[in-house]
Order: sequence, then C-alpha cells, then structure tokens
Amino acid sequence: MTIGILEVNLVDARGLPNHHFFSKIDPYVLIRYRTQEHKSSIAKGQGSNPKWNQKFKFRVEYPGADKQPKIVLKIMDHDTFSSDDYVGETTIYLKEVLEQGVMNGIAELHAQKYRVVGSSQNYCGDLQVAVTFTPRVETDDYGQEFGGWKESHGH
Repeated sequence: MTIGILEVNLVDARGLPNHHFFSKIDPYVLIRYRTQEHKSSIAKGQGSNPKWNQKFKFRVEYPGADKQPKIVLKIMDHDTFSSDDYVGETTIYLKEVLEQGVMNGIAELHAQKYRVVGSSQNYCGDLQVAVTFTPRVETDDYGQEFGGWKESHGH
C-alpha cells in the first residue's frame, strides 16, 4: 500500500444559480475524501462566479478500502441569519491519478471543469479544480507535518 498526499487546488466556479433576489450568494466549498474534510473560504458576495484559488491536502492510502476512491466537492451558500443552503456538488474519481502517481512518483490532473449537479440532479454550473497526487515515504518530518501518524517507538 502506498501512502501519499493528494493536493486539491480549488480554482473557481462558473454559472452557479443565484437564489437571492436582492444580494449575491456567498459560496464556499466542502471538500471530502473519506473521513477527511476541508472547508474553503467564503467567497463573500461573489455570486455565480466565485474565485477561491485555495489548496487543500489530504492523506491518501492507495490501494485503500475504496474500490472507487473519490473526492466530493459540495458547494454551499453561506447565510448569516439562517442555515447555509446547499447549492450542488461534483465528484472527482481518483483511481487513475492515484495509479499514475504510484507508478511515476507524481501525477496531476490539470485544472478542468467539473459539472455541478443540484439536489434534483439538475445542472447548476461548473467547478474548476486541479488535483496532484504525490506518494511519499513516511519520514519524521512527514509525521510531524500531519501530526500523530507515525508510531513512536520507546527506547
């Protein structure tokens, strides 16, 4: 089994539905890989075409428990006075990029558009995302960087 770092570069979105009549939506993205989840910043007032340009790192094991390893990106609209609204989501399947990474030492899916689908499976815009997978040997700095994954051996 290979352990590595999956870096997700959340670039921007286009054509998100704007549910508000008087103001623009304030979108953010929840990015999930298995039990790990990251939250982007809130693109305040950026409405249908928000830009994030943020990178997030996940610890990935390959081959792992998943037959179809994937990340799910869920777009939410931040509301100050009520609960946040679900806008839509997209799924990026990782099997090929993980296989290539294991074979070549690194693999990259260049920034491309993924269709965002709403709760009734309707198309509601595109999310532009790039993904890089780098298999790594677990070294001391790796253990420190991510905290608590190395076993400590008492002498």
